[in-house]
Amino acid sequence: MSNVTVDVAGEQLVLLPQKAVYWPREKLLAIADIHFGKAAAFRSFGIPVPRGTTTENLDALDALIDATGANHVLFLGDFLHARAAHAAGTQAVMLAWRRRRCDLVLTLVRGNHDKHAGDPADVLGIDLVDEPFTLGPLSFCHHPDLAAPGYVLAGHVHPVYVLATRFDALRLPCFVLGPRRMILPSFGSFTGGHSIHPEEGDRIFVTSGEAVHSVR
Repeated sequence: MSNVTVDVAGEQLVLLPQKAVYWPREKLLAIADIHFGKAAAFRSFGIPVPRGTTTENLDALDALIDATGANHVLFLGDFLHARAAHAAGTQAVMLAWRRRRCDLVLTLVRGNHDKHAGDPADVLGIDLVDEPFTLGPLSFCHHPDLAAPGYVLAGHVHPVYVLATRFDALRLPCFVLGPRRMILPSFGSFTGGHSIHPEEGDRIFVTSGEAVHSVR
């Protein structure tokens, strides 16, 4: 795996190929838009989609925690996708994971989907905060255009960047770094992406899943 380290607001932040940001000084892992229970929500409407996405997301999170040594995971909104995420099967998988990771600090900055889905169960032991949630020079949000006292790390957009040739095009999840905010790619395995058009001053870092590359 090949990471990229960037200097943001005087802090070193690591852009990870697994679509997350690690803040070494705080041992904090920032995750955007994991959308637990999205597949269950689709199935509740009779739409046949694969099972096991909750386990897949948690396995990916476990791998990142082990690789970085993070002791704090901060979710930048849309932890739960909809009320269907409170289904017994989804909750049982999440609770079993939490029991294995009982020493981990978890913080959720509520996003728009969280407001509709409702807060996660108390037994999961997640600290719930509203945006902006500021630690040092960084403000953690769900919406990237929110006024905040610090440099903003946010999600919501699910950004992807199109790399194109005359004959083909490739859509890759990306980090969008602007003068006052960074937008993280969606971490969830069943969330899709939105093609972005960089604003003036934006830097774009795409991830292939194996490496992060600067493309703009």
